[in-house]
Amino acid sequence: MLQKLLAPVVAWMVAVMAAAGPLGVMLLMAIESACIPLPSEVIMPFAGYLAFQGKLTFLGLGAGNPVAQIWIAGIFGALGCNLGSIPAYEIGAWGGRRAVEKVGKYVWLHTGHLDQAHRFFERFGSEAIILGRLLPVVRTFIALPAGIAKMDRTRFHLYTFAGSLPWCLGLAWIGYKLGERWNTLGAYFHKLDAVIGALILAGVAWFVYDHLKHRTRG
Repeated sequence: MLQKLLAPVVAWMVAVMAAAGPLGVMLLMAIESACIPLPSEVIMPFAGYLAFQGKLTFLGLGAGNPVAQIWIAGIFGALGCNLGSIPAYEIGAWGGRRAVEKVGKYVWLHTGHLDQAHRFFERFGSEAIILGRLLPVVRTFIALPAGIAKMDRTRFHLYTFAGSLPWCLGLAWIGYKLGERWNTLGAYFHKLDAVIGALILAGVAWFVYDHLKHRTRG
C-alpha cells in the first residue's frame, strides 16, 4: 500500500533526473532548498546511482568516467542549493523578519524554524552558511537570517556552494556505492523503492506534524 501511494513521487523524481540529467538534479535540489519537502537524502543518492550507470554526463563531460560524474552530481546539486536559496534570502533582505513571517505561512514556515536558524547564524556569523548546510533543518532555512542580516550576496552564494558541495558529493557517493554492489546485493536492493518511499513519507509526515504543532501553539 505504501509503495503504491508513493510510487508516483519516486517515479517522478527518478524521471526528472533520468530525463534532464544534471539539470534535473539541480532542479530537485533547488526545490528542496526552497523549503519544499523533497529530501536531499533521496535526491542525491539517486544522482549517484545514475552516475554508476554512466547516465550523468553534461555536454559530453564525464562520459566513461564515473568519478567525474559523481563530481557533476555534487556540483549541480550544490548549484541547485544556491538557486533554491535565492527566494528565501531576498525575502529576508528586502522585507526583514516581518516579511518572512508573513510569507512563511504560505510555505509552512513557522517561527520556530526561523528562530533556530537565526540563533545558529548569530552564533557562527557568516560561517554559519557553510556549517548550516551540513545540518538537517538548519540547512533549509539558514538563508533567511542571512537575508535579514543583509549578508553580502556574493559571500552568501560562495558560502552556500562551499557548504552544499560536500553534502551533495557525500550523498551521491553513497548512491554510487550502492549501485556498485547491485549484483551481489540485488535481493536487498529490489526493495529499494519501498525504502525510499518510506523515507519520503516519514519526512513529509514529520514536516506536516511539526508545522501543525507550531500553528496550534500559535
